[in-house]
Amino acid sequence: MAADTPRRQSTLDEVAELAGVSRSVASRVLNNAPHVSRVKREAVERAVQQLGYVRNPTARALASRQTGAAALVVAGEEPSIFADPFFAQVIVGASAALEEADLHLMLCLAASDRGRKRVEELLRSKGADGVMLMALRANDPLARMAEEAEMPVVFGGRPAASAAPRWYVDVDNAGGAREATEHLISRGRTRVAAICGRLDTEVGRARYRGYRDAVLAVGLEPYPPQEGDFTEPSGAAAMAALLANHPEVDGVFAANDNMGAGALRTLRTAGRLVPDDVAVVGFDDLTVAQVADPPLTTVHQPIKAFGREMARMLVALINGQEPTPLILPTRLVTRSSS
Repeated sequence: MAADTPRRQSTLDEVAELAGVSRSVASRVLNNAPHVSRVKREAVERAVQQLGYVRNPTARALASRQTGAAALVVAGEEPSIFADPFFAQVIVGASAALEEADLHLMLCLAASDRGRKRVEELLRSKGADGVMLMALRANDPLARMAEEAEMPVVFGGRPAASAAPRWYVDVDNAGGAREATEHLISRGRTRVAAICGRLDTEVGRARYRGYRDAVLAVGLEPYPPQEGDFTEPSGAAAMAALLANHPEVDGVFAANDNMGAGALRTLRTAGRLVPDDVAVVGFDDLTVAQVADPPLTTVHQPIKAFGREMARMLVALINGQEPTPLILPTRLVTRSSS
């Protein structure tokens, strides 16, 4: 009589699928980790019994170090972060994706020296299951520390460095800026300037690069970058400088809607009609673009999806998967300012 065929050992993925939960939730249940609802815990325990799942002692030791939380680290200036609806939408998207994986969201600000030191300690001590890192400037030491950290790290937007990080979510910044500038040119504007973001950030550089490429492609001369810091007052100041130094400007691409709204304010004060005298296009498609006077033509980027995909990528890394970098598309939204 032939010997019985050995029964295949069930896997953690099968337990999670049968229980209707994510792999990370199943892992935390099996290792008595906190932050799991009673309903999901009971579903996992039933699946374990049905499948006869036997836990691997090495995997259990590793998983027992899970904290049940993921950190979103923003390395920008604190006042502008809290005033900018962009970050609020990113947080909403990331929080929703983490909630699906039963992970709590920790928000860390690294604007001050003290804040950066706390983030450094978080990375060294593995005080979270993973980290999402945003708004880094050139040569920020957090980028190097994140790459060396012994925990999953996902970058929200590529840092301004020569080499892209291994895992990141970004939007097509250069492509969106190019489309915005091409739109202005298609409206007959031949003296198009750019109010760009900080040039020590990749987003600032990429959006100016897209503007410059579009202008050069039709044989026009690009204006030097008029730098702002993505806030409304900086857009107003940049537009005032443009009018003082280049009064002939008849089109402006602003690298975000906050600066675009500031540009509109300055043009109105200066008696310039929009779009008759100067057409303006922003970037982001925030609420401020809809309520601006006149409503602002802008480049829509999927901000909540940006936060959601960043968190999903982090969850995949926590679960031992190997995701690939993701670039989200943009599209032009035409309104009265152009």
